Amino acid sequence: MEDRPFADLFPPATRERWLGLVEGVLKGGDFEKRLVSRSADGIRIEPLYEAAEPVAQPMRAPGPWRISQRLDHPDPAAANALALADLEGGADALTLVFAGAPSARGYGLEAHDVTALETALSGVMLPLIGLRLDAGVRGIEAAELVKALAEARGEALGALDLDLGLDPIGTLAATGAEADEGLSQAAALLATFDAAGFTGRAMLADGRPYHEAGASEGAELAAVLATAVAYLRGLEASGHDLARARDAIAVLLVADADEFLTIAKFRAMRRLWARVEAACGLDPKPLRLHAETAWRMMTRREPFTNILRTTLATASAGLGGADAVTALPYTLALGLSDGFARRVARNSQIVLIEESNLARVADPAAGAGSFETLTQSLAETAWAGFQEIEREGGILASLRAGHLQGRIAAMRATRTKAVATRREALTGASEFPNLYEKPVTVLDVPAAAPMPAGEAALPSHRLAEPYEALRDTSDAHLASSGKRPAVFLANLGPVAVFNARSTFAANAFAAGGIEALGNDGFVEPAALAETFTASGAAIACLCSSDALYATHAVAAAEALKAAGAREIYLAGKPGDLDAALRQAGVTGYLHAGGDLLALLGAALATAAAA
Repeated sequence: MEDRPFADLFPPATRERWLGLVEGVLKGGDFEKRLVSRSADGIRIEPLYEAAEPVAQPMRAPGPWRISQRLDHPDPAAANALALADLEGGADALTLVFAGAPSARGYGLEAHDVTALETALSGVMLPLIGLRLDAGVRGIEAAELVKALAEARGEALGALDLDLGLDPIGTLAATGAEADEGLSQAAALLATFDAAGFTGRAMLADGRPYHEAGASEGAELAAVLATAVAYLRGLEASGHDLARARDAIAVLLVADADEFLTIAKFRAMRRLWARVEAACGLDPKPLRLHAETAWRMMTRREPFTNILRTTLATASAGLGGADAVTALPYTLALGLSDGFARRVARNSQIVLIEESNLARVADPAAGAGSFETLTQSLAETAWAGFQEIEREGGILASLRAGHLQGRIAAMRATRTKAVATRREALTGASEFPNLYEKPVTVLDVPAAAPMPAGEAALPSHRLAEPYEALRDTSDAHLASSGKRPAVFLANLGPVAVFNARSTFAANAFAAGGIEALGNDGFVEPAALAETFTASGAAIACLCSSDALYATHAVAAAEALKAAGAREIYLAGKPGDLDAALRQAGVTGYLHAGGDLLALLGAALATAAAA
């Protein structure tokens, strides 16, 4: 080997060298369109970042985050059995979800007196676990029940790691119920609790109502920050010391499957709150930051994919600095989760903490260019959103006037379009659907009817709902006729030519519950038409290469139309053939970026009517 310096043989990696290699791969392609993306807030996301200087910010105390399990079974005795199994199985915190709370999803603990609450928490040593209450409009009642239970057991309130979860503003956002009286009652309750030795958190600024309505990361942060500031002002105005008011506030953020933005969001929340503390003349302290995995990302179809999403979300929340994480059981969208689903929810966190050791570093994202940049960008976006809410008179005034709801509605419309076009993919629903999915079990407990929402209420949606509605229609057709709606794949040419688009089409139609009828391909239009007629399908989809479309697609479409096809689709874009294909009977094009929901709705209606 030539005797040259090491640096000459192996020159250091630089952005310029990397860009040169990228240009060679792109071969003139647009760097911005191919490699740069943007978040829902319009934040630029680069393909490569250089190292950054770590930004000091308050983080959670050293050690792992708490593993919190939902206690949401309506029957106190059954809830107790589930709680004990969770705690014995490795959880160290409980979230008491009371009936009537928006997050109860039609279930929730039915505990209206101390006896019922004692039954639900029998054998649970409260001083050894974290406890968060999630009661919605019943927040004051639930807090007083816990206080009475502690007194009956002779346990000091100051010895409990307790979050009362009072969130009258979040209740207004989620249900439309007014919050004025709730905030004054919460301040009075905190005074009573403090007199009894309470040192925990009374108020919770909850991001779930905004996230479930379609808010971006920045919008969720802005709403949460505005809520926390409103509570800080309200508690101080009610006579609480400013430092105690600060310590009485906790935050809950939603963790979803976008690991980069989730980590950055949690880090940005701590940075934003430290800025508020400094503005108040307070020395920043670590914020009590709760996390719950996203309801809007959960699917009823292929629910096992929810395990992947919630695990990724949990890891992201933990890496972002959450103090406690509640992972939604993977079957929650289908009903009240059983012991197995709850076990998976807690075990995924145990593996992340005990085996993957993700909690050993206080802030693992510190100094990483991507995370530092995203964190700062999100913090700036959220602060601008917070200031806009403040100019509107604060979070209560903004909600009452509908300003915040209007901005979130625009975000929801953009996201809805992204779901329809599969730019935002939903594994198991819009991507890689399974018409033969394995059923899962949930507890045989009926869900209560949803409470009527007021005019100011934000909607709560799961992203997969439009695709699930199509699948439900398909299931109903299967139950009544013994077969699913079907699409005949009009494959043109040999397998090597049509296979890619045939597979693409089969998966796309399955997202709407339409079964694809495959074959080995055709060259002659007569054979194609004969096989289509024998299939009994009402709709067909041409699948092949662009080159073969140019010579065979028009004749194939004419043959299918003559054979009685009510709808004819083509997998791909038509190019210059559009007019000729339309004339031959093609009614739509199935391609990446197209409105798949609209296409599936029309196709399913035709196929199911056959």
